[in-house]
Amino acid sequence: MHSLTLDSTNRADVAAKLAGDRWTVACLCAAWCGTCSTYRATFEAMAARHPDKQFVWIDIEDQAEFVGDLDVENFPTLLIQRGDVVAFFGTTLPDPALAERLLQAQLAHSAAELAALALSSAERRAWQEQCNLRALLGTAPG
Repeated sequence: MHSLTLDSTNRADVAAKLAGDRWTVACLCAAWCGTCSTYRATFEAMAARHPDKQFVWIDIEDQAEFVGDLDVENFPTLLIQRGDVVAFFGTTLPDPALAERLLQAQLAHSAAELAALALSSAERRAWQEQCNLRALLGTAPG
């Protein structure tokens, strides 16, 4: 596996691996979801192509203690952030090419561009407050 899987025993380890200014790509799914099960291979392949990024698989029901407040409307939902700046949060079609294009589009932004985009709309400002995975894992109990 090229990604981490958040579970009840490794929150501190995952949080530590998300430290710094690195890119994080998280997939928020559920174990019962057939689409998610199929998408896992796509996510792992993307993680293998980007070993300098941290990829994290999160079952939102099993890990509700940490990410339960995230507004996941459908699966798979991707969260892409650099450091503490959330660049993207939303449902995506389970298409490998689409996921890669989405990631590449975010990677193309400089840190200054990401910071400006983070404040560019009410939705993106909400992402910064509610969807920052580093903050969610850092402030969660245990």
